[in-house]
Amino acid sequence: MNMRAEVEWVDSQERLPGDGVPVAAAIMGRFASDDAGERDPDAGQEFWLVRPMYFTTRHFAEDGREYRDCFVDSDGVVRLPYGRDRDETLEFDDPITHWAELPTLPGTNVHYLLGEKAEAARANALREGT
Repeated sequence: MNMRAEVEWVDSQERLPGDGVPVAAAIMGRFASDDAGERDPDAGQEFWLVRPMYFTTRHFAEDGREYRDCFVDSDGVVRLPYGRDRDETLEFDDPITHWAELPTLPGTNVHYLLGEKAEAARANALREGT
């Protein structure tokens, strides 16, 4: 079974997704170095990874803080688009450099289905080998 999906990566400084849209988000950051502690914020290993998130124009964190135009993951972690001013209230200061719309479900042109339609679409995709 050969399944392929193409995604278009968008620079978060150029354009942001629509409100509530689930995306694949490329996060840039740095792991803290055990040796340097907090003395050197540039110490440690840099990383760049992809996580599923959703974009929202307005988000209220559990502590009541409000964030605008941000990406939120399934654990409620808020990250801002790359190039925005640092926000000291954020638990993690790893910005989103790029984002991409998630691919559609196999054999469909939609991102999610519910109930009987979901069961039928899954069965159809398995039957067709997609």
